[in-house]
Amino acid sequence: MFNLMKTAILMAAITALFMLIGRWIGGQAGMMLALVVALGMNFFSYWFSDTIVLKMYKAREVDDSSAPQFVAMVRELAQKAGIPMPKVYLIDEDAPNAFATGRNPEHAAVAATTGIIRVLSA
Repeated sequence: MFNLMKTAILMAAITALFMLIGRWIGGQAGMMLALVVALGMNFFSYWFSDTIVLKMYKAREVDDSSAPQFVAMVRELAQKAGIPMPKVYLIDEDAPNAFATGRNPEHAAVAATTGIIRVLSA
């Protein structure tokens, strides 16, 4: 719940900043246009940011047959944390990196690069 509040505050702050800039540039009409644009951006970011970042990294979803150790590790961590199993993605990249994304535990994804899998397996 705390993360949702932080997200809402951040989106409200960005919206207010857009509105201030819109007012400075275009007066009342500019402020209203900025509000519409900011609300659209906030909606799009909240609902589709996970899809955007996974496509940006060309992540591919994996399962028990394609990455059994990685999926098992994520499953075990999810069970220990008491959250639903997230979708698991692998990114073909040598640089070690991993991240989690999604708007809530029911719509979550975990992604890791082949580089970090290699480092952690050594």
